[in-house]
Amino acid sequence: MITSSSNPQMKQIVQLNKKAKTRYEQRVFVAEGIKMCREAPAEWIQAMYVSESFEKNSSCQDFLKRHPYEVVSDKVFSAVSDTKTPQGLLCLIKMPEYSLEELIPCDMPHLLVLESLQDPGNLGTILRTAEGAGITGVIMNRSTVDLFHPKVIRSTMGSLFRVPFYITGDLKDTILMLKRRGITLYAAHLKGTLAYDKPDYRKPCGFLIGNEGNGLSDEIAELADTYIRIPMEGKVESLNAAVASALLMYEVRRQRR
Repeated sequence: MITSSSNPQMKQIVQLNKKAKTRYEQRVFVAEGIKMCREAPAEWIQAMYVSESFEKNSSCQDFLKRHPYEVVSDKVFSAVSDTKTPQGLLCLIKMPEYSLEELIPCDMPHLLVLESLQDPGNLGTILRTAEGAGITGVIMNRSTVDLFHPKVIRSTMGSLFRVPFYITGDLKDTILMLKRRGITLYAAHLKGTLAYDKPDYRKPCGFLIGNEGNGLSDEIAELADTYIRIPMEGKVESLNAAVASALLMYEVRRQRR
């Protein structure tokens, strides 16, 4: 049993939770909780840790029997956990990687392109919604909040393991490549005059979603084929990025159903 926070494995967990640089250097991230660990593909799990009380009282004995794990004292587990009330189970998961081509199936691409989103809850919710809407992939630039931030991971509720994604170092170049591939790109924009449910999305398409505070940069917005708008009542000018994304993704699903 691990009984010290100074244990190298425990120090590694703390660093992986705190620092994106460490996560990307090791190509590993931390997933906490029963749901996240159960849904992680077995071949992605690099290591598993359970608290002393979890091992004794867990109803997940069938799951624990399938994976080697190390027991950690309750005190130390609480110290390294990123949650206030840890469930007592965490895994180190190998980062999945996808090529851009994997996000563009031959039949009918449906993409979300994110520019510099900063809220972990928004990004996690977007991935979860993307899975529900049947999207083919999510593209984001490197100034978007880290996909493997602990708060993002929790917000995905496991969708991180199933939704293909691509992190680009040159968002403009990536968008231009999508356009060359015949993918029509729409931007929900204050200058938009076309209601979001009017275009025909039964063809390859994608949506550009910008930063929560500033929206899309002019450089990226200008690459859209069409500006669309989400009608607003009252004095509301715009919706939360995750809510707006959900409306757009599910409109595509509605039309293609």
